[in-house]
Amino acid sequence: MDTVSSATGRRQPPSWIALTTRLHFYVGLFVGPFLLVAALSGIAYALTPQLENWLYHDALTTQSRGESQSLSHQIEAAQHIAGIAASPAAVRPAPAPGTTTRVMFDGEAFGPSEHRALFVDPVTLEIRGDMPVYGTSGILPLRTAIDQFHRSLLLGNIGRHYSELAASWLWIAALSGAFLWWRQRRITAAGRPRLRRRHATLGIVALIGLLFFSATGLTWSQWAGGNIAQLRHAWGWGTPAVSTELAASHSDSKRGADPHAAHHAAAEHAGMNMAQPSPLSPGDFDHALSAARAAGIDADSVEIVPPPSPHQAWAIREVAREWPTQVDQVALDPQTFAVTNRADFATFPLAAKLTRWGIDLHMGILFGLPNQLVLVAFATGLATLVCWGYLMWWRRRPSLAGAASTSTNAPQAFTAIYRGLGTRAKLTVAVIAIALGYALPVMGASLAVFVVIDWLRWRFARPATVVTST
Repeated sequence: MDTVSSATGRRQPPSWIALTTRLHFYVGLFVGPFLLVAALSGIAYALTPQLENWLYHDALTTQSRGESQSLSHQIEAAQHIAGIAASPAAVRPAPAPGTTTRVMFDGEAFGPSEHRALFVDPVTLEIRGDMPVYGTSGILPLRTAIDQFHRSLLLGNIGRHYSELAASWLWIAALSGAFLWWRQRRITAAGRPRLRRRHATLGIVALIGLLFFSATGLTWSQWAGGNIAQLRHAWGWGTPAVSTELAASHSDSKRGADPHAAHHAAAEHAGMNMAQPSPLSPGDFDHALSAARAAGIDADSVEIVPPPSPHQAWAIREVAREWPTQVDQVALDPQTFAVTNRADFATFPLAAKLTRWGIDLHMGILFGLPNQLVLVAFATGLATLVCWGYLMWWRRRPSLAGAASTSTNAPQAFTAIYRGLGTRAKLTVAVIAIALGYALPVMGASLAVFVVIDWLRWRFARPATVVTST
C-alpha cells in the first residue's frame, strides 16, 4: 500500500483518523460561517415571542369584557375597515377573553403563506390592528423577518441553500468531533492545549442538541427535505391530513402532507390563495365553528378556512402546538356542515408525531419559555464552538515567512490520505460520499468543492512530500 509521509519522517496517525480529522477541519473552516449565522439568528428567533407580544400588545389584546359578538359581525367589521368585499381567507377566533380575533385576507402584495390580518375586538368590534401575518404559526412582522433571515438570509429560495448547507454538515461536524474526542480522551489535560480541551468538552456537552438541530433543520430544507419526505411517504410515516375534496375517496384522507408547514406553512395554506367563486355568507363561519366544536375540535386556538371552490369543504384545524399538542382537523360539507373527513393527532403514526414535536421543539413552541431557554443555550454553544474553532486555526496557521519551512509538517490533505488507503477502504469512502451526496444534495455539492480545493492544495504541496512504498 502506498503511504504519504513528510520528508522529516514524522509519524502520521492512521489514515481513517487523519481523514476524520481533516473532514472536521474543513467543515469548521468552510461551513463555520453559515453555522454561526444560523446559530445567532436562531437565538434571536427563540427570544422574540415575548418581545413580539410586548411590541404588538395593542393588536393582540383588548381591555373589553363581556359577551363576544358573532364571527359574522366581526368579519363584517373587518371587511368594512379593510374595504374588502371578498370573504376572508381564514379566521382565527379570539382564543381567550382579553384577546382579539384575526380575520385574514389574501392580497396580491403578499407572498406565499402571508396574509393581511385585521385584529378585531370580539366585544366592541373595534379594529385593534392591521398587519401581515405569516404561516400556520401566525407570526407577526418582527418574527417573520427574523424567521426569513434564519431560513434564507432574506434571499428567497436561493438563500435557503445556506441553511441547508449548515444543517447538512452540522451532524458530521458533531459526530466527527465526538469521535476525535473519544480517540484522545486518554491524553492528559497537560498534553492538550487548553482551548482545544474546552472546544472538545463543549462539543460533547452540546452533542445531542447539535444533532437535533441538524435533523430537524434538514426535514424542512429544500432538497434534503424533499428526499426525507419521499422516504417517509414510502415507509408510511407521512403526516395525515384531511381531504377537502367532497368527491375524494376515503383513501385520499390519509394523503401525505408537508409536515413542516408549521415553519413555512406553504402546504397548509395553499388553498387560501385560490380565488373563491362567490362570496360566502359571514354567518357561515359561525355555523362552521359550531359544527367543528360539536365534532370534537376543542382547542382554544383554531383556524377556519372556507372552501375555495364549490367542490371543496370547509377546513377547521386546531393550531395549539404547545404541550399537549392539539392539531386535530376536520373537513365540513359546505351545505350541511356535516363532517366529511378528519385527522386526529391521537391516531397519527409515531413518526408523524415525532416530526410534529421535533419541529415545535426547534421553534421553541412546545414547552414555552423553558424550551426557548434550552434552544438559546444550545445555539450559544454552537456559536462558541465555531468561534473557538477559528481561534484554534488562527493560532496554528503557518506564517507567510515560515510557510515553506513548515509545509512538510502541515496536516495531510484529503487527496494524500485517500491515496494512502487500501482498495477496499477507498471504495467504502467513495460509496459513503456518493450516498450522502445523493441523499443530501447540498452536502454533495459542497463536498465536491472541498475535494477540488484539497486537490489543488495537494498538487502545490507535492514537492514538499515524498512517496514511499511499504
